[in-house]
Amino acid sequence: MESKYVIVFSALIFSLFNLGETATTGNWKLLKKSIGISAMHTQLLPNDRVIMFDRTDFGQSKITLPKERCRKLADGRIDCSAHSVELNLVNRNVRPLTVLTDTWCSSGALAPDGMLIQSGGSNDGERAVRTFRPCASCDWKEDQKGLVVPRWYASNQILPNGKFIVVGGRGQFNYEFIPKSASKLDFKVFALPFLKETRDAVENNLYPFTHLSPDGNLFIFANTKSILFDYKNNRVVRNDYPVMPGGVSRNYPSTGSSVLLPLKLGSSKSTIGAPEAEVLICGGAPPNSYISAIKGTFLPAANSCGRLMITAKQPKWEMEQMPIERVMGDMILLPSGDVLIINGAKKGTAGWYLAREPVLNPVLYQPKLHKFEIMEPSKIPRMYHSTAVLITDGRVLVAGSNPNKNYNFTEQFPTELSVEVFSPPYLSSGPRPQISWAIPETQLSYKQPISIGFTSKKKADLGNVYVTMVAPSFNTHSFSMNQRMMVLGINQVRQVSRKSYVIDCFAPAIPNIAPPGYYLLFVVHNGIPSLGRWIHIS
Repeated sequence: MESKYVIVFSALIFSLFNLGETATTGNWKLLKKSIGISAMHTQLLPNDRVIMFDRTDFGQSKITLPKERCRKLADGRIDCSAHSVELNLVNRNVRPLTVLTDTWCSSGALAPDGMLIQSGGSNDGERAVRTFRPCASCDWKEDQKGLVVPRWYASNQILPNGKFIVVGGRGQFNYEFIPKSASKLDFKVFALPFLKETRDAVENNLYPFTHLSPDGNLFIFANTKSILFDYKNNRVVRNDYPVMPGGVSRNYPSTGSSVLLPLKLGSSKSTIGAPEAEVLICGGAPPNSYISAIKGTFLPAANSCGRLMITAKQPKWEMEQMPIERVMGDMILLPSGDVLIINGAKKGTAGWYLAREPVLNPVLYQPKLHKFEIMEPSKIPRMYHSTAVLITDGRVLVAGSNPNKNYNFTEQFPTELSVEVFSPPYLSSGPRPQISWAIPETQLSYKQPISIGFTSKKKADLGNVYVTMVAPSFNTHSFSMNQRMMVLGINQVRQVSRKSYVIDCFAPAIPNIAPPGYYLLFVVHNGIPSLGRWIHIS
Protein backbone atom coordinates (compact mmCIF):
# COMPACT_ATOMS: atom_id res chain seq x y z
CA MET A 1 0.00 0.00 0.00
CA GLU A 2 1.34 3.40 -0.93
CA SER A 3 2.62 5.35 2.10
CA LYS A 4 0.83 8.51 3.14
CA TYR A 5 4.23 9.99 3.97
CA VAL A 6 5.58 9.91 0.40
CA ILE A 7 6.10 13.33 -1.10
CA VAL A 8 5.88 13.95 -4.83
CA PHE A 9 8.45 16.62 -5.64
CA SER A 10 6.92 19.17 -7.97
CA ALA A 11 8.78 22.00 -9.63
CA LEU A 12 7.52 24.29 -6.86
CA ILE A 13 9.08 22.19 -4.11
CA PHE A 14 12.24 21.82 -6.16
CA SER A 15 12.56 25.61 -6.30
CA LEU A 16 11.85 25.95 -2.58
CA PHE A 17 14.92 23.85 -1.87
CA ASN A 18 16.90 26.56 -3.70
CA LEU A 19 19.45 24.33 -5.42
CA GLY A 20 21.94 25.22 -8.11
CA GLU A 21 24.65 27.06 -6.15
CA THR A 22 27.95 27.71 -7.92
CA ALA A 23 30.77 27.03 -5.44
CA THR A 24 33.12 24.24 -6.44
CA THR A 25 33.87 23.10 -2.89
CA GLY A 26 30.35 23.28 -1.57
CA ASN A 27 28.59 26.21 0.03
CA TRP A 28 26.47 27.20 2.99
CA LYS A 29 23.01 28.70 3.38
CA LEU A 30 21.31 29.87 6.56
CA LEU A 31 17.98 28.05 6.61
CA LYS A 32 16.59 29.43 9.88
CA LYS A 33 18.10 32.06 12.16
CA SER A 34 16.43 30.50 15.19
CA ILE A 35 14.31 27.43 15.83
CA GLY A 36 14.02 28.38 19.52
CA ILE A 37 16.13 25.49 20.84
CA SER A 38 19.62 24.12 20.38
CA ALA A 39 19.45 20.91 18.33
CA MET A 40 21.29 18.32 20.43
CA HIS A 41 19.38 15.45 18.74
CA THR A 42 18.11 15.41 15.14
CA GLN A 43 16.08 12.98 13.00
CA LEU A 44 14.65 13.35 9.48
CA LEU A 45 11.19 11.80 9.13
CA PRO A 46 9.65 10.33 5.94
CA ASN A 47 7.29 13.29 5.62
CA ASP A 48 10.28 15.65 5.21
CA ARG A 49 9.91 17.12 8.66
CA VAL A 50 12.92 17.19 10.96
CA ILE A 51 12.49 16.54 14.68
CA MET A 52 15.05 18.31 16.89
CA PHE A 53 15.37 18.51 20.65
CA ASP A 54 17.85 19.31 23.40
CA ARG A 55 17.57 18.60 27.14
CA THR A 56 14.61 19.66 29.22
CA ASP A 57 16.62 21.18 32.10
CA PHE A 58 18.62 23.69 30.05
CA GLY A 59 16.33 26.46 31.28
CA GLN A 60 13.97 28.70 29.34
CA SER A 61 14.29 28.19 25.58
CA LYS A 62 13.20 30.74 23.00
CA ILE A 63 9.97 29.02 22.01
CA THR A 64 6.84 28.37 24.12
CA LEU A 65 5.37 24.95 24.78
CA PRO A 66 2.16 24.10 22.93
CA LYS A 67 -0.87 25.28 24.91
CA GLU A 68 1.62 26.68 27.45
CA ARG A 69 2.05 23.34 29.15
CA CYS A 70 4.69 23.58 31.85
CA ARG A 71 7.01 21.20 33.64
CA LYS A 72 8.56 21.38 37.08
CA LEU A 73 12.35 21.09 37.04
CA ALA A 74 14.37 19.12 39.59
CA ASP A 75 15.38 22.34 41.37
CA GLY A 76 11.75 23.48 41.72
CA ARG A 77 11.71 25.99 38.83
CA ILE A 78 8.79 26.02 36.41
CA ASP A 79 9.60 25.91 32.70
CA CYS A 80 6.87 26.65 30.14
CA SER A 81 9.20 26.66 27.12
CA ALA A 82 9.55 23.91 24.52
CA HIS A 83 12.65 21.75 24.20
CA SER A 84 11.64 19.96 21.03
CA VAL A 85 10.50 21.28 17.66
CA GLU A 86 9.42 20.05 14.25
CA LEU A 87 11.00 21.88 11.28
CA ASN A 88 9.16 21.73 7.95
CA LEU A 89 11.85 21.67 5.26
CA VAL A 90 9.55 22.95 2.52
CA ASN A 91 8.13 26.09 4.13
CA ARG A 92 10.62 26.34 7.05
CA ASN A 93 7.85 26.58 9.62
CA VAL A 94 8.75 25.56 13.17
CA ARG A 95 6.21 23.78 15.38
CA PRO A 96 6.93 23.47 19.13
CA LEU A 97 6.51 19.98 20.56
CA THR A 98 5.91 18.75 24.09
CA VAL A 99 8.64 16.58 25.53
CA LEU A 100 8.57 16.56 29.34
CA THR A 101 11.04 13.91 30.54
CA ASP A 102 14.75 14.78 30.40
CA THR A 103 16.22 13.82 27.00
CA TRP A 104 19.78 14.83 27.87
CA CYS A 105 22.28 12.66 25.93
CA SER A 106 19.69 10.10 24.87
CA SER A 107 19.42 7.89 21.76
CA GLY A 108 16.93 7.07 19.05
CA ALA A 109 15.98 5.37 15.80
CA LEU A 110 13.26 5.35 13.14
CA ALA A 111 10.86 2.40 13.39
CA PRO A 112 9.82 0.40 10.29
CA ASP A 113 6.49 2.26 10.17
CA GLY A 114 8.17 5.68 10.20
CA MET A 115 7.65 6.42 13.89
CA LEU A 116 10.55 7.93 15.81
CA ILE A 117 11.39 5.84 18.88
CA GLN A 118 13.62 7.62 21.35
CA SER A 119 15.07 6.27 24.58
CA GLY A 120 16.84 7.19 27.78
CA GLY A 121 18.32 10.41 29.07
CA SER A 122 18.93 11.75 32.55
CA ASN A 123 16.96 12.43 35.74
CA ASP A 124 13.27 11.68 35.13
CA GLY A 125 14.08 10.56 31.56
CA GLU A 126 16.70 7.91 32.28
CA ARG A 127 14.27 5.01 31.71
CA ALA A 128 11.87 6.78 29.36
CA VAL A 129 10.90 5.61 25.88
CA ARG A 130 9.32 8.34 23.78
CA THR A 131 7.55 8.02 20.44
CA PHE A 132 6.67 10.53 17.77
CA ARG A 133 4.48 9.58 14.83
CA PRO A 134 4.70 11.76 11.69
CA CYS A 135 1.49 13.72 11.20
CA ALA A 136 0.44 17.36 11.06
CA SER A 137 -0.74 17.57 14.67
CA CYS A 138 1.10 14.71 16.39
CA ASP A 139 3.19 15.23 19.50
CA TRP A 140 5.49 13.18 21.71
CA LYS A 141 4.12 10.30 23.78
CA GLU A 142 6.21 9.24 26.77
CA ASP A 143 6.54 6.11 28.87
CA GLN A 144 8.76 6.81 31.87
CA LYS A 145 9.30 3.09 32.47
CA GLY A 146 9.91 1.98 28.89
CA LEU A 147 13.45 0.79 29.73
CA VAL A 148 14.41 -1.80 32.33
CA VAL A 149 17.48 0.16 33.50
CA PRO A 150 18.66 3.78 33.14
CA ARG A 151 20.26 4.57 29.76
CA TRP A 152 22.39 7.72 29.54
CA TYR A 153 24.83 7.99 26.58
CA ALA A 154 23.61 4.70 25.05
CA SER A 155 23.40 3.73 21.36
CA ASN A 156 20.42 2.34 19.44
CA GLN A 157 20.47 0.06 16.41
CA ILE A 158 17.55 -1.25 14.37
CA LEU A 159 17.60 -5.01 13.84
CA PRO A 160 16.40 -7.21 10.95
CA ASN A 161 13.18 -8.01 12.82
CA GLY A 162 12.32 -4.31 13.17
CA LYS A 163 13.04 -4.07 16.91
CA PHE A 164 15.87 -2.07 18.45
CA ILE A 165 18.80 -3.02 20.59
CA VAL A 166 19.86 -0.38 23.12
CA VAL A 167 23.54 -0.80 23.99
CA GLY A 168 25.33 0.51 27.07
CA GLY A 169 25.03 3.87 28.73
CA ARG A 170 26.82 5.33 31.72
CA GLY A 171 27.35 2.56 34.27
CA GLN A 172 25.43 0.04 32.12
CA PHE A 173 27.56 -2.78 30.71
CA ASN A 174 24.61 -4.50 29.11
CA TYR A 175 21.86 -4.19 26.51
CA GLU A 176 18.11 -4.60 26.12
CA PHE A 177 15.47 -4.49 23.39
CA ILE A 178 12.68 -2.00 22.64
CA PRO A 179 9.81 -1.49 22.09
CA LYS A 180 8.60 -3.86 24.77
CA SER A 181 6.13 -6.60 23.89
CA ALA A 182 4.53 -9.47 25.80
CA SER A 183 7.76 -11.43 25.53
CA LYS A 184 9.62 -11.90 28.84
CA LEU A 185 12.90 -11.41 26.96
CA ASP A 186 11.94 -7.78 26.33
CA PHE A 187 12.05 -7.15 30.07
CA LYS A 188 15.43 -8.75 30.55
CA VAL A 189 18.83 -7.03 30.64
CA PHE A 190 21.68 -8.94 29.00
CA ALA A 191 25.26 -8.54 30.20
CA LEU A 192 27.87 -7.27 27.74
CA PRO A 193 31.27 -7.51 29.47
CA PHE A 194 33.00 -5.91 26.44
CA LEU A 195 31.71 -2.53 27.60
CA LYS A 196 33.33 -2.93 31.02
CA GLU A 197 36.58 -4.20 29.47
CA THR A 198 36.92 -1.15 27.20
CA ARG A 199 36.17 1.45 29.86
CA ASP A 200 39.02 3.65 31.10
CA ALA A 201 39.29 6.28 33.84
CA VAL A 202 36.97 8.73 32.05
CA GLU A 203 34.71 6.16 30.34
CA ASN A 204 35.96 6.79 26.80
CA ASN A 205 33.49 4.19 25.54
CA LEU A 206 30.11 5.91 25.91
CA TYR A 207 27.87 6.12 22.85
CA PRO A 208 29.60 2.98 21.48
CA PHE A 209 29.61 2.74 17.69
CA THR A 210 27.16 0.03 16.58
CA HIS A 211 26.69 -1.20 13.02
CA LEU A 212 24.52 -4.07 11.81
CA SER A 213 26.75 -6.45 9.87
CA PRO A 214 25.32 -8.05 6.69
CA ASP A 215 25.53 -11.44 8.43
CA GLY A 216 22.97 -10.23 11.00
CA ASN A 217 25.42 -9.82 13.88
CA LEU A 218 26.25 -6.52 15.54
CA PHE A 219 29.64 -4.86 15.14
CA ILE A 220 30.43 -2.87 18.29
CA PHE A 221 33.39 -0.50 18.65
CA ALA A 222 34.30 1.12 21.98
CA ASN A 223 37.38 3.24 22.71
CA THR A 224 39.95 1.36 20.55
CA LYS A 225 38.56 -2.19 20.40
CA SER A 226 35.76 -3.98 18.59
CA ILE A 227 33.80 -7.23 18.52
CA LEU A 228 31.21 -8.94 16.36
CA PHE A 229 28.31 -9.83 18.61
CA ASP A 230 25.45 -12.32 18.29
CA TYR A 231 22.77 -10.47 20.23
CA LYS A 232 20.25 -13.30 19.75
CA ASN A 233 22.37 -15.75 21.72
CA ASN A 234 24.30 -13.21 23.84
CA ARG A 235 27.73 -14.32 22.68
CA VAL A 236 30.77 -12.81 21.01
CA VAL A 237 31.29 -14.49 17.65
CA ARG A 238 34.43 -12.60 16.76
CA ASN A 239 37.01 -10.94 18.99
CA ASP A 240 40.05 -11.10 16.71
CA TYR A 241 39.70 -7.56 15.40
CA PRO A 242 42.96 -5.70 16.00
CA VAL A 243 43.16 -2.71 18.32
CA MET A 244 42.86 0.51 16.33
CA PRO A 245 46.40 1.97 16.08
CA GLY A 246 47.48 5.40 17.26
CA GLY A 247 46.68 5.38 20.96
CA VAL A 248 43.62 7.62 20.39
CA SER A 249 40.28 7.18 22.12
CA ARG A 250 37.36 7.42 19.70
CA ASN A 251 34.19 7.40 21.81
CA TYR A 252 32.62 9.91 24.18
CA PRO A 253 34.08 12.06 25.68
CA SER A 254 37.07 11.66 23.30
CA THR A 255 34.44 11.83 20.62
CA GLY A 256 35.21 10.63 17.12
CA SER A 257 32.68 9.38 14.59
CA SER A 258 31.98 6.23 12.61
CA VAL A 259 30.13 5.08 9.49
CA LEU A 260 29.51 1.76 7.79
CA LEU A 261 30.69 2.48 4.24
CA PRO A 262 28.16 1.82 1.42
CA LEU A 263 27.26 -1.84 0.94
CA LYS A 264 27.61 -2.89 -2.71
CA LEU A 265 24.90 -5.39 -3.58
CA GLY A 266 24.77 -8.10 -6.22
CA SER A 267 23.39 -7.53 -9.71
CA SER A 268 21.09 -10.55 -9.77
CA LYS A 269 17.84 -11.43 -8.05
CA SER A 270 19.45 -14.68 -7.00
CA THR A 271 22.39 -12.92 -5.33
CA ILE A 272 21.63 -13.34 -1.64
CA GLY A 273 25.13 -13.65 -0.23
CA ALA A 274 26.17 -11.02 2.28
CA PRO A 275 28.31 -8.23 0.75
CA GLU A 276 31.61 -7.15 2.22
CA ALA A 277 31.27 -4.56 4.97
CA GLU A 278 33.82 -1.91 5.89
CA VAL A 279 33.73 0.50 8.82
CA LEU A 280 35.35 3.96 8.77
CA ILE A 281 36.23 5.72 12.05
CA CYS A 282 37.70 9.23 12.11
CA GLY A 283 38.82 11.72 14.73
CA GLY A 284 38.83 11.55 18.49
CA ALA A 285 41.23 12.67 21.19
CA PRO A 286 44.01 11.34 23.45
CA PRO A 287 42.68 9.26 26.39
CA ASN A 288 43.73 11.96 28.88
CA SER A 289 42.23 14.82 26.89
CA TYR A 290 39.15 15.13 29.13
CA ILE A 291 41.11 15.40 32.39
CA SER A 292 43.61 17.74 30.75
CA ALA A 293 40.85 20.05 29.47
CA ILE A 294 39.27 20.24 32.93
CA LYS A 295 42.64 21.49 34.19
CA GLY A 296 42.79 24.13 31.43
CA THR A 297 45.08 22.44 28.87
CA PHE A 298 43.40 21.63 25.58
CA LEU A 299 45.25 18.85 23.78
CA PRO A 300 45.20 18.59 19.96
CA ALA A 301 42.51 16.31 18.58
CA ALA A 302 43.33 13.37 16.33
CA ASN A 303 43.64 13.74 12.57
CA SER A 304 43.65 10.00 11.92
CA CYS A 305 41.04 7.76 10.30
CA GLY A 306 40.92 4.00 10.17
CA ARG A 307 39.17 1.62 7.78
CA LEU A 308 38.44 -1.95 8.86
CA MET A 309 36.90 -4.63 6.64
CA ILE A 310 34.83 -6.28 9.35
CA THR A 311 33.92 -9.24 7.12
CA ALA A 312 37.52 -10.09 6.15
CA LYS A 313 39.10 -13.35 7.31
CA GLN A 314 42.15 -11.47 8.55
CA PRO A 315 40.96 -7.90 9.21
CA LYS A 316 43.54 -5.14 9.47
CA TRP A 317 43.19 -1.42 10.11
CA GLU A 318 44.11 0.78 7.15
CA MET A 319 45.06 4.14 8.62
CA GLU A 320 44.76 7.50 6.84
CA GLN A 321 45.19 11.15 7.78
CA MET A 322 42.55 13.85 7.61
CA PRO A 323 43.78 17.32 6.58
CA ILE A 324 42.35 18.81 9.82
CA GLU A 325 42.41 17.52 13.40
CA ARG A 326 38.88 16.97 14.67
CA VAL A 327 37.06 15.94 17.82
CA MET A 328 33.22 15.91 17.94
CA GLY A 329 33.00 15.73 14.15
CA ASP A 330 29.95 14.23 12.43
CA MET A 331 30.31 11.80 9.53
CA ILE A 332 27.47 11.81 7.00
CA LEU A 333 27.06 9.36 4.12
CA LEU A 334 26.18 11.30 0.99
CA PRO A 335 24.01 9.71 -1.76
CA SER A 336 27.06 9.68 -4.04
CA GLY A 337 28.77 7.24 -1.65
CA ASP A 338 31.22 9.85 -0.34
CA VAL A 339 31.50 10.81 3.33
CA LEU A 340 31.16 14.36 4.67
CA ILE A 341 33.05 15.09 7.90
CA ILE A 342 31.60 18.20 9.52
CA ASN A 343 31.39 20.14 12.84
CA GLY A 344 33.73 19.79 15.81
CA ALA A 345 36.90 21.32 17.25
CA LYS A 346 40.67 21.06 16.82
CA LYS A 347 41.49 20.89 20.53
CA GLY A 348 39.97 19.52 23.70
CA THR A 349 37.15 17.08 24.17
CA ALA A 350 33.40 16.74 24.53
CA GLY A 351 31.83 18.32 27.60
CA TRP A 352 30.93 21.75 28.87
CA TYR A 353 33.58 24.38 28.07
CA LEU A 354 36.17 21.68 27.25
CA ALA A 355 36.99 22.38 23.58
CA ARG A 356 38.75 25.14 21.66
CA GLU A 357 39.38 26.15 18.03
CA PRO A 358 36.17 25.16 16.23
CA VAL A 359 36.61 23.45 12.86
CA LEU A 360 34.59 25.51 10.40
CA ASN A 361 35.63 23.62 7.25
CA PRO A 362 33.87 20.37 6.36
CA VAL A 363 36.02 17.74 4.70
CA LEU A 364 34.81 15.50 1.87
CA TYR A 365 36.21 11.98 1.86
CA GLN A 366 36.03 9.82 -1.27
CA PRO A 367 36.38 6.18 -0.16
CA LYS A 368 37.14 4.86 -3.65
CA LEU A 369 40.08 7.22 -4.06
CA HIS A 370 41.10 7.41 -0.39
CA LYS A 371 41.02 11.18 -0.92
CA PHE A 372 40.22 14.06 1.45
CA GLU A 373 39.18 17.51 0.22
CA ILE A 374 38.64 20.61 2.37
CA MET A 375 35.30 22.35 1.78
CA GLU A 376 34.11 25.94 2.16
CA PRO A 377 33.86 27.03 5.82
CA SER A 378 30.78 27.96 7.77
CA LYS A 379 30.75 31.15 9.80
CA ILE A 380 29.09 29.44 12.77
CA PRO A 381 31.06 27.25 15.21
CA ARG A 382 29.36 23.89 15.73
CA MET A 383 30.98 22.18 18.69
CA TYR A 384 29.59 20.16 21.60
CA HIS A 385 25.92 19.20 21.15
CA SER A 386 25.78 20.01 17.42
CA THR A 387 24.13 17.77 14.82
CA ALA A 388 24.08 17.03 11.09
CA VAL A 389 21.77 14.91 8.91
CA LEU A 390 21.29 14.25 5.20
CA ILE A 391 18.02 15.64 3.83
CA THR A 392 15.96 14.67 0.80
CA ASP A 393 17.51 17.07 -1.70
CA GLY A 394 21.05 15.81 -1.08
CA ARG A 395 22.13 18.66 1.16
CA VAL A 396 23.21 18.29 4.79
CA LEU A 397 21.24 20.06 7.51
CA VAL A 398 23.48 21.35 10.32
CA ALA A 399 22.19 22.64 13.66
CA GLY A 400 22.85 22.98 17.35
CA SER A 401 26.01 23.57 19.39
CA ASN A 402 25.82 24.33 23.08
CA PRO A 403 28.96 23.68 25.12
CA ASN A 404 27.34 25.48 28.08
CA LYS A 405 25.38 24.23 31.08
CA ASN A 406 22.32 26.19 30.03
CA TYR A 407 21.14 28.60 27.35
CA ASN A 408 23.96 31.14 27.32
CA PHE A 409 24.47 33.66 24.53
CA THR A 410 27.43 35.57 25.99
CA GLU A 411 30.04 32.82 26.37
CA GLN A 412 33.06 32.43 24.07
CA PHE A 413 31.07 29.74 22.24
CA PRO A 414 27.43 30.72 22.78
CA THR A 415 24.35 28.54 22.55
CA GLU A 416 23.42 28.24 18.87
CA LEU A 417 19.75 28.20 17.83
CA SER A 418 20.25 28.49 14.06
CA VAL A 419 19.94 25.90 11.30
CA GLU A 420 22.13 25.86 8.19
CA VAL A 421 22.36 23.64 5.13
CA PHE A 422 25.59 22.65 3.42
CA SER A 423 25.49 21.91 -0.31
CA PRO A 424 28.15 19.37 -1.34
CA PRO A 425 30.10 20.06 -4.55
CA TYR A 426 27.96 17.66 -6.59
CA LEU A 427 25.11 20.20 -6.52
CA SER A 428 27.17 22.61 -8.63
CA SER A 429 29.04 20.19 -10.89
CA GLY A 430 26.40 19.74 -13.58
CA PRO A 431 22.69 19.01 -14.19
CA ARG A 432 21.04 16.58 -11.81
CA PRO A 433 19.29 13.46 -13.05
CA GLN A 434 15.57 13.54 -12.31
CA ILE A 435 13.56 10.46 -11.39
CA SER A 436 10.42 10.38 -13.57
CA TRP A 437 8.82 7.21 -12.26
CA ALA A 438 9.57 4.01 -10.39
CA ILE A 439 7.98 0.55 -10.42
CA PRO A 440 7.13 -0.30 -7.70
CA GLU A 441 6.45 3.30 -6.79
CA THR A 442 6.95 3.32 -3.03
CA GLN A 443 6.57 -0.14 -1.48
CA LEU A 444 9.37 -2.70 -1.97
CA SER A 445 9.77 -6.34 -1.07
CA TYR A 446 13.12 -8.04 -0.60
CA LYS A 447 14.79 -9.28 -3.84
CA GLN A 448 12.13 -7.46 -5.86
CA PRO A 449 13.06 -6.18 -9.33
CA ILE A 450 12.87 -2.39 -9.60
CA SER A 451 12.59 -0.26 -12.73
CA ILE A 452 13.39 3.44 -12.49
CA GLY A 453 12.87 6.01 -15.21
CA PHE A 454 15.03 9.11 -15.15
CA THR A 455 15.91 12.02 -17.37
CA SER A 456 19.20 13.82 -17.80
CA LYS A 457 19.97 17.05 -19.60
CA LYS A 458 23.44 15.68 -20.23
CA LYS A 459 23.86 12.49 -22.26
CA ALA A 460 24.23 9.71 -19.72
CA ASP A 461 27.37 7.64 -19.51
CA LEU A 462 25.51 4.38 -18.93
CA GLY A 463 28.52 2.88 -17.20
CA ASN A 464 28.51 5.65 -14.60
CA VAL A 465 24.92 5.41 -13.39
CA TYR A 466 24.03 3.77 -10.10
CA VAL A 467 21.23 3.70 -7.53
CA THR A 468 21.64 4.20 -3.79
CA MET A 469 19.30 3.63 -0.84
CA VAL A 470 20.03 5.69 2.28
CA ALA A 471 18.47 5.15 5.71
CA PRO A 472 17.61 8.37 7.61
CA SER A 473 19.72 8.37 10.77
CA PHE A 474 19.30 9.63 14.33
CA ASN A 475 22.18 12.01 15.00
CA THR A 476 23.54 13.06 18.38
CA HIS A 477 27.00 13.43 19.92
CA SER A 478 28.79 12.88 16.59
CA PHE A 479 27.24 9.48 15.90
CA SER A 480 24.49 8.93 13.34
CA MET A 481 22.70 5.86 14.67
CA ASN A 482 21.31 3.52 11.99
CA GLN A 483 23.01 5.42 9.17
CA ARG A 484 23.21 2.98 6.29
CA MET A 485 23.60 3.02 2.52
CA MET A 486 23.24 0.34 -0.14
CA VAL A 487 24.41 0.57 -3.75
CA LEU A 488 21.80 -1.52 -5.53
CA GLY A 489 22.72 -4.26 -7.96
CA ILE A 490 21.95 -3.13 -11.53
CA ASN A 491 20.82 -5.51 -14.24
CA GLN A 492 20.95 -2.95 -17.04
CA VAL A 493 20.69 0.76 -17.89
CA ARG A 494 19.08 1.55 -21.23
CA GLN A 495 18.30 4.72 -23.17
CA VAL A 496 14.67 5.02 -24.31
CA SER A 497 14.75 8.52 -25.86
CA ARG A 498 17.18 11.40 -26.28
CA LYS A 499 17.04 12.42 -22.61
CA SER A 500 15.24 9.49 -20.98
CA TYR A 501 16.69 6.34 -19.50
CA VAL A 502 15.53 3.28 -17.57
CA ILE A 503 17.47 1.44 -14.86
CA ASP A 504 16.59 -2.15 -14.01
CA CYS A 505 17.90 -3.11 -10.59
CA PHE A 506 17.03 -5.19 -7.52
CA ALA A 507 15.92 -4.42 -3.99
CA PRO A 508 18.20 -5.68 -1.19
CA ALA A 509 17.86 -9.42 -0.67
CA ILE A 510 17.43 -9.74 3.09
CA PRO A 511 16.69 -7.63 6.20
CA ASN A 512 20.23 -8.20 7.48
CA ILE A 513 21.37 -5.96 4.64
CA ALA A 514 18.48 -3.49 4.73
CA PRO A 515 16.36 -3.61 7.90
CA PRO A 516 12.66 -2.93 7.26
CA GLY A 517 11.64 0.69 7.07
CA TYR A 518 11.93 3.91 5.09
CA TYR A 519 14.84 4.82 2.83
CA LEU A 520 15.71 7.59 0.42
CA LEU A 521 16.26 6.33 -3.13
CA PHE A 522 18.69 8.26 -5.35
CA VAL A 523 19.75 7.88 -8.98
CA VAL A 524 23.37 8.98 -9.27
CA HIS A 525 24.90 9.96 -12.62
CA ASN A 526 28.56 11.00 -12.86
CA GLY A 527 28.58 11.39 -9.09
CA ILE A 528 25.56 13.75 -9.11
CA PRO A 529 22.46 12.50 -7.25
CA SER A 530 18.83 13.11 -8.11
CA LEU A 531 16.40 14.36 -5.53
CA GLY A 532 15.72 11.57 -3.05
CA ARG A 533 12.51 9.58 -3.33
CA TRP A 534 11.01 7.99 -0.20
CA ILE A 535 10.53 4.24 -0.45
CA HIS A 536 9.57 1.61 2.09
CA ILE A 537 10.85 -1.96 2.29
CA SER A 538 9.27 -4.75 4.30
